[in-house]
Amino acid sequence: MQARSAPPLRYLRDLVAEGYVGRVLSTSMLGSGWIGGATYDDNYAYVLDATSGATLLSIPFGHSVDALTMVLGEFREVSALVENLRPEVTNLTSGAVAAKSAEDQIAVTGVLESGAVAAMHFRGGTSRATASHWEINGTEGDLVVKADRAQWWYGGTQLYGARGEEGALTELPVPARYQRSLTQWTGRSAEPACGVAHEYALLRDQIIGSLAPDEDGVPDFRHAVRRHAMLERVRKAARAGRKVTLAEQGA
Repeated sequence: MQARSAPPLRYLRDLVAEGYVGRVLSTSMLGSGWIGGATYDDNYAYVLDATSGATLLSIPFGHSVDALTMVLGEFREVSALVENLRPEVTNLTSGAVAAKSAEDQIAVTGVLESGAVAAMHFRGGTSRATASHWEINGTEGDLVVKADRAQWWYGGTQLYGARGEEGALTELPVPARYQRSLTQWTGRSAEPACGVAHEYALLRDQIIGSLAPDEDGVPDFRHAVRRHAMLERVRKAARAGRKVTLAEQGA
């Protein structure tokens, strides 16, 4: 869950808490999963199996929804679609076709505990159009998180915002105070290990008791249980959902 430890996400949470966008009305997140695409290699053959525990829902969506709830709070209710639209995929090396039971499309809508409406759509593989895009819209402004890689929780995110009478988004540099005395990581926030490095730094500070009074540390086992329970709620919502066709509606 290293996204929640990364400086840009900590800054984003504070911006929201301090009222940058006013009252949050909605949030939308569009992402590509990296796994779950049309092809696979031998190193990642295990992700084809829905029972492996390493799926689009548990990894890309799991990291992303954890970041969203860290910033905006937990979901109060969810509805979901979880689909496997590529039941057969091709090995990049041999060209052999293999069966895939894991999902490659996840669409979740819901209401957060704050009352804000949330929508998340994750697609297997990669997209030539949008790797990752996250918006937070409120009564007073808007915030956007952009990343140039599907695995956006690795790092390399940029924050943009506009509020009040501002007509266009501008980049919001992360203040230096969010850097946790990791001098070797200064200016290297785009590297995949940056979020993990800050997570270790938070753990260090948590152990030695140097966290600020209003600052939380790294997620513990109780948090992990809560997050996996939330993912199971998504699966349950997808299983229980009934698709109503236009014909059934009389359209």
